[in-house]
Amino acid sequence: MKVGVFECRAPSYQAFKLGLAATILLALAHVIANLLGGCVCVWTRDQYTKATANRQLAVAFLIFSWIILAVAFCMLIIGTLANSRSKQSCNILNHRLLSIGGVLCFIHGLFVVPYYVSATATRREESKRLDQPRPIP
Repeated sequence: MKVGVFECRAPSYQAFKLGLAATILLALAHVIANLLGGCVCVWTRDQYTKATANRQLAVAFLIFSWIILAVAFCMLIIGTLANSRSKQSCNILNHRLLSIGGVLCFIHGLFVVPYYVSATATRREESKRLDQPRPIP
């Protein structure tokens, strides 16, 4: 059945399973990246401007990864739920949400990998700074 330029497709159990798997893997990837990357916290704008470049990058990538996670997770859940039940009418809202959510999963990966790298570099910089002997005044 076609309505204008939009196609109405019957729900697919295979699409439901793949959407559910993508949602679980997205959440798992985000949790693993945050656990391995650790907490790179900046509480004020002044702290952010005085932070090293690696810490600033880690914070920026962390913020963007959370935003993309929220959008991708919502799109995958809506697309998965749309495939879990039969529908009587064609909804423009549910059109291609699973495919866009899948693309956002890859974009999320492009943000969490640099987050992990910059967070690890930040920890390494801070441990070197703490290990250096301090001059006696």
